[in-house]
Parts: sequence; C-alpha cells; structure tokens
Amino acid sequence: MAPQDGLTSTFARAELIAPLPLRSIPLLGVDSLSVSYGPNQVVTNVGFELGRGESLALIGESGSGKSTIARAVLRLLPGNGRATGRIVFDGQEVLGISERGFRPLRGRAIGFVPQDPANSLNPVRTIGVQAQEAAALLDERVGKIRKQLILETFAQVGLDHPQRVYDSYPHQLSGGMLQRVLIGLAVLPRPALLVADEPTSALDVTIQKRILDLLSRLQQELKISLLLITHDLAIAAERAKSLVVLKDGVVQEAGKTATVFASPSSPYARKLHADVPALNPDRYAGLRDPGFRKAKTGGAPKIEVRAVTKSFAVDGTRLTAVDDVSFAVAAGTTHALVGESGSGKTTTIRLLLGLEQPDAGTIAVAGEQISQRSPQSLRAAWRHLQLIYQNPFTSLDPTWTIERLVREPLDRFEIGSRKERDERVHQALADVGLGKHLIGRRPGALSGGQRQRVAIARALVLKPDVIVLDEPTSALDVTVQADIIEVLLSLQADLGLTYVFVSHDLALVRQFAHTVSVMHRGRIVEHGTVTEVFDDPRQPYTRSLLASIPSGGASVGHVPEPRPQLIVAAE
Repeated sequence: MAPQDGLTSTFARAELIAPLPLRSIPLLGVDSLSVSYGPNQVVTNVGFELGRGESLALIGESGSGKSTIARAVLRLLPGNGRATGRIVFDGQEVLGISERGFRPLRGRAIGFVPQDPANSLNPVRTIGVQAQEAAALLDERVGKIRKQLILETFAQVGLDHPQRVYDSYPHQLSGGMLQRVLIGLAVLPRPALLVADEPTSALDVTIQKRILDLLSRLQQELKISLLLITHDLAIAAERAKSLVVLKDGVVQEAGKTATVFASPSSPYARKLHADVPALNPDRYAGLRDPGFRKAKTGGAPKIEVRAVTKSFAVDGTRLTAVDDVSFAVAAGTTHALVGESGSGKTTTIRLLLGLEQPDAGTIAVAGEQISQRSPQSLRAAWRHLQLIYQNPFTSLDPTWTIERLVREPLDRFEIGSRKERDERVHQALADVGLGKHLIGRRPGALSGGQRQRVAIARALVLKPDVIVLDEPTSALDVTVQADIIEVLLSLQADLGLTYVFVSHDLALVRQFAHTVSVMHRGRIVEHGTVTEVFDDPRQPYTRSLLASIPSGGASVGHVPEPRPQLIVAAE
C-alpha cells in the first residue's frame, strides 16, 4: 500500500473552523510548574506555551528536567512524583483532575512517542496485536475497519509493506521501522498534541533525519502541535519554532528558535551552543594541529590493515561483515571509521584488537602482526593496544573502587612494584583530570563524564601506543562529551597516542579526527583526510550521510550537487 498524501482515505473528515478567539488560545499552557520526587525538587517554576499546530523543543542535558516535564504533561509521573502549578490543555486545567478524568485525553488527544523503540514494544506480541490496543482509542468499533485504519497509518508514516509490519514481531524490524511504528500508533487517534521524548537518540544519522522529516510532515498534514524533548540543540534549531533551555530543572532561556539559536543570552545556553559539534566544526583545530604537539607524529604507519575480509555463518548462510578493507594510520593521529549500523565498523575493530581472526588479509600494529595469532601470543601486543568502551555506565565493575579499576591492568601484567603501581595509578588519574580524593569511590558515586575519564585512565595506565575508541562519548551529554574530547586530544598531543575512533556522529568526527574511512555494507567506499571527505565527498553514500547531519544551518561538511554520472549510476 502506498503512503497516503494528506488526510485522504478512511480518515477523511470535515474540518471545523474554530472561531478566532479559540485559535488565539494556546493548545498547551504550563505555568509555575514544579516537580518533586520525594524530598528532591527536580523542576522549579517552569512555564511555557505551545500554540495550535506549532512546535516547541525542551532542550537540556541529563537531569535538566525535560523528560520530567513531559511526563507531568502526560500525567505519567512515578508514584513518588508530585507536581504543582498549572497545566492547561485545550482550555482545561489538567494537573488537578483525577486520573480517571485525565485518562480519556491520554492517547486520544495527547499522543506520546517514547525514546527507545526496542524497549517500548512487547517482544512476544506482534505489531498488529499491539496496534489494536492503540486502535481501541478510536470511536470505530468494527474490527476490519480498525485494521484498515492501522494499515493506512503505517503507510502514512512510511512503512512500505504495512501488512507485513502488522504481522511481524518487534525483533523482525529495524530500529527505524520500530520508531515509525511507535509514531504511527501515537498519531492513529489523531491527537491534537504529540509529545516526542528523544525520538531519534538511538538511531543512525540517516534514519534520524527520516524520522524527524516524518514528524515534521505529520505535524503539517495533521495540524498537530509537537512538544519535542531533546538534548541536541542542532536538532531543536532545525525542527522547532520555539525553544526552552533547561538546566537542573530551571529555565535558563526561552523564546523563538531563531533568536535563541543565533544569539543565546544566558551563559548556559551559550556553552550548550559552543559544545555542539555540528555548530563548531573547527573548535579543536588548534589541538589537532601537529605544530601544537609535544610528541612527534608521522613516520611509518602505526596501524596497517591490508585487504582484510571476515564472514560469519548466519542460519546456514555466509554473510560478509568486512569485505577487502584496507587503511593505514600514521603515528600520533586519529583515524575514524564511520557508517551506519551494520556497516562493519565493530567487526573491523574486533579484528584490529585480535578478538576475531580475519578470513583473509593482514593487520599490523607498530610493525607487529595481530592477525592469525592466539590470545596467548597476543598478550604482549594488548599491553600496547587498548580499548575504551562505549558506555561507562556498564563497562566498569560497580563493586570495585576507582583505584582497583585503574590498577587492575598493572596487576595482570605484573608491572612494577606496589609503590610504582600506585604512582602510575595516580598519574593516570591526574592525566585525565581526576584527583586522588576519588580513588576510594565506586563508579556509582561518579558522574557519567567522571566514569568515562576513569575508563580512559584505565587504558592509559599501561602506557599504550594505540587506543581504540568505540563510540566513547555516545552515552554522554554534549558538554561532558566536549570535556572528554579535550582530554583525549590533550593526551594525544602530550603522549603521541594513536587513536582509532569509531562513531556514527559525523559532526564529532569532523572535530576530532585527522583521517576517515566511510564504511557501507562491509566495504570502505571513501577514504581520505577529514577535510577532503567532508568538503568534497565523492560517493553518493557519503553525501547522504553528510546531508543527514542536523546542523541548524551551520556548515559541517560541504555536500555538492550530485555529479551527473553518479545520478545515472544510482538510477
């Protein structure tokens, strides 16, 4: 079934033209809203208005209160949550009414798109069964017609085979398809307000753009008001008419997007603006400049990957995850591997680390062969080749102290005396900006940024030559991310470290890396310096990635008009 244009088909309905005074009243008004969890107040005196058919973004870091505000609007606060103030929806004060009185609004008049599609759908029930629950909010009682409405909505949100999606289980659909399903279920009853809580945070950049385009289109077609919750100022600037900037539950700045984005007046909004990679692509140019470095760069490549191929057996079929991949990384520089999920990035770094063996090709680090060796023989190589994991909340043992976590690699390799190990632990922590007073604490007592600094210190304590960074900041807020990137660049300048940086964030790659390989379906489709690839991308796939970066109008990479011969080839 082809996607529907506008409000045709079974959903066609007569438009009621509201009197002018009604149209001038905001659909949603929040006034003096404060929210507490037990004795802890997390939102203080927040107020804003959202007009009919308009969009507003609540932006801020983790703990800023943006999701709590959304849940207060939806009346979905946990049992220990208490909200005071006023929330007026469509002329009705809803904060003080009973749950029974509010229930007819939730889902019907106020839709909700949650953050993580994989955890928002029941894995043991088909999409169709779960869609029927949403369809129960419709006035239509005939089962066949309700199913038709579901299929039409799936088509409208860009799902090409609605019946197949209807019959599928969640694990049979991609993350982007699952997010489209959730958006479809949210708009199925045709709500007046749609609350979208970080609707693209778990998605690749190209899928993120498609989902945001979908939300914008549905908002226009269905005249829906959109309350967008996001930590990404660039996304907010592109997708919302108004912004409310939050920090620690307090409004720092609010107003029209163009005004707040172009000239933020509060110190926090200015810092948030400065820390967004897409808005400041050359922020770390000085730190990346070889002239700034204390350690030497260049010479023979520190890493050489030559014609590497790796395949896996899946359900009796051989699937090639890495296909004839080659690249070299100069000593003291950063090489980025970018691409969407399934492009082969993770398999490539597992091969580089010796955690997988290639079917063909060779891998050398500092002239020493990594491929085709046993784990026992790789032990010495691993001392000079370290990995920093993606998520500092899961990569550190929560029962160990910081000192034990950083010290463990020294103990395993039996390096130095007890005193020497203590000195190296303290030095590694100092190198990443952590004081001795933290060594007795456990990860749960640290912030996300502090935990990732511990992970970096743990990698540094062995004094490696090469560090593989697997999405090292993707679980962190943008200002914390900026701090970590500065730490990594400063360490590289001082110690001559070589980095392999795996990321889906192309704007951050532009800031951080010297060279880049673009991977697609296991192959490298484009390779060069970051400036070459970003300013003059040669391949259609690279151009599509760059065009998907939310930039709020800033220039992250130049995306030229497609070359005629490439257009013909694509067709």
